[in-house]
Amino acid sequence: MLQYDQPDTRGHFGPYGGSFVSETLTHAIDELRAAYARYQNDPDFIAEFRSELAHYVGRPSPVYHAARMSRELGGAQIYLKREDLNHTGAHKINNVIGQAMLARRMGKPRIIAETGAGQHGVATATICARYGLECVVYMGAEDVKRQSPNVYRMQLLGARVVPVESGSRTLKDALNEAMRDWVANVDNTFYIIGTVAGPHPYPMMVRDFQSVIGTECLTQMPELLGPGRQPDAVVACVGGGSNAMGIFYPYIAHEAVQLIGVEAAGQGLDSGKHSASLERGSPGVLHGNRTYILQDENGQITETHSISAGLDYPGVGPEHAWLQDTGRARYVGITDDEALAAFHHLCRTEGIIPALESSHAVAYAMQLAPTMAPGQAILVNLSGRGDKDIGTVADLAGGEYFDRPSQQGATVKGARA
Repeated sequence: MLQYDQPDTRGHFGPYGGSFVSETLTHAIDELRAAYARYQNDPDFIAEFRSELAHYVGRPSPVYHAARMSRELGGAQIYLKREDLNHTGAHKINNVIGQAMLARRMGKPRIIAETGAGQHGVATATICARYGLECVVYMGAEDVKRQSPNVYRMQLLGARVVPVESGSRTLKDALNEAMRDWVANVDNTFYIIGTVAGPHPYPMMVRDFQSVIGTECLTQMPELLGPGRQPDAVVACVGGGSNAMGIFYPYIAHEAVQLIGVEAAGQGLDSGKHSASLERGSPGVLHGNRTYILQDENGQITETHSISAGLDYPGVGPEHAWLQDTGRARYVGITDDEALAAFHHLCRTEGIIPALESSHAVAYAMQLAPTMAPGQAILVNLSGRGDKDIGTVADLAGGEYFDRPSQQGATVKGARA
């Protein structure tokens, strides 16, 4: 098996990661790093985390054999890790519980978060309600309109949702505003970052909390495939990359298992309208860490595009950058149209409505399966459910649905004029 021990003690994954923050935040980062180092192996902390996952989230999530879809496509068998069945509807809840538990132990009564698709915001609002913590969620104004069901869910749970009108009004801008809030309120505030990005220790800490996904699969797949067998390929969508790192990390040492991350190719990788940081980006510093980012020749962040709010981000977690450079994982692109087709295909062949984020991974599995033998297996991380996206899909597909963004005077990304 491959020996893998990333990151180093300073949070570097090869040349990526690290901690690039203002002097104002240095104390907060040091405090968080010390707290995580103290509790990550603490038996009481681990026992409480596992109990919350089992009794509040509903873990372990099942692995489902998509037999009808596999049969129709021909080739490899497709299996789905059902993170969409978690409480709140996505993998995001795993990480949020861990960070909220740290916040309580650190005596931080106020929580801030940023969100794109809204699933991280809903998970954060949910845990804050459960633990009695104040909750403020920053969200790009573009995402507020295309993910309005999740905005209302956060408000129902007692969170204050702050629309961000600056920049492209998406996840990047929400993260900028959350950082500003943290600088101003660092004494009483814990910032729950939702993906494997940000300054050290966030990329490592989020990965660790999310690795429950892959750890469960290591036990579940041999039960489905036969003793000792693991899937031939593991596929997951990548925006910031938390669901992908969650399922990839326990498989990194299993060199026979291909790891494939699927980025949002939007209207095409050569169109300029995509969010494919690894395929079309270059190394730079964004939101406190060094990684691949989408930038122009002057180092300015370029505008991104995806029909999926959760993938609409110009950077990626630094560990993904390292996995790409070392060849342990490879990254591919799926367009808006391909993801939308996969969304409909999974609905109609398996009775599962996937999130648009997850639909990118499903779309690539649909392309990959026919190139493989029927005895081989592809494991797809179905990171979230698509309830939140049905208004957007209705607008994109011209569906008869009377609660969609266009009926509120809004146009969603990817819609044809």
